[in-house]
Amino acid sequence: NEILRLLYISLGVQWVGCTLAVLFKTEKFYDLTGSLTFLLLSHLSFDKSIKSRRQTVQCWLVFAWAVRLGLFLFIRILKDGEDKRFNKAKKDPSVMFKFWTIQGIWVFITLLPTLLLNSSRRDPPIGNRDYIGWSIWIIGFIFEVVADAQKSYFRAFPENRGKFISSGLWSISRHPNYFGEISLWFGMYISCSAAFSGFEYLSVMSPVLVMLLITKLSGIPLLEAAGLKKWGEDPEYQRYLENTPVLIPFIKT
Repeated sequence: NEILRLLYISLGVQWVGCTLAVLFKTEKFYDLTGSLTFLLLSHLSFDKSIKSRRQTVQCWLVFAWAVRLGLFLFIRILKDGEDKRFNKAKKDPSVMFKFWTIQGIWVFITLLPTLLLNSSRRDPPIGNRDYIGWSIWIIGFIFEVVADAQKSYFRAFPENRGKFISSGLWSISRHPNYFGEISLWFGMYISCSAAFSGFEYLSVMSPVLVMLLITKLSGIPLLEAAGLKKWGEDPEYQRYLENTPVLIPFIKT
């Protein structure tokens, strides 16, 4: 089964990366390896596809996202010197193994709609669902890129050290980069689903899991808790929390 083969490849790449990370006691190439795995699985699945227009567009969207985010995160950790998520993990190989294994599973699940699309021999005409999905992807990608750029620019000024950003896209959402991330994967699913049938529609679990991971587990909850710990007594930060939506711009939840 080609889909299962890609899962094994995803895990295998992570375990090789984990071995090197444990040997050198570093986390510096963790995110970069994740992005490279996205590229690898996308390429391998596309190579065995019928190379339809829809499949080609989908894989180029994955390529653009993975290259941009992978380089951004790699450059950031080189500047910062460390990823605080790994402070304890670096001292315990079993914890490192869990981190890397979870990444392998995450890459596979996130890419599942694209992998299923590339394994399909169906090629219905490009239609409204494709254009809607690709449009949502573009909006999400722009949000993620601009939000990351604005935050990097903000942090580049010494006078902003220890401060929180509340300008640009960060004035309409406390996590605009995550809004972009969630949106683009839902967009990818929508366009992929134009060629789906039967059980393939269940791969909607892919963007749903991305959303749940970001909003309930590792993304927003951790950052919100860190923000409260750091600026919780700051009246300006309290006003920011009160007036700015957590995720979806202009919509308070």
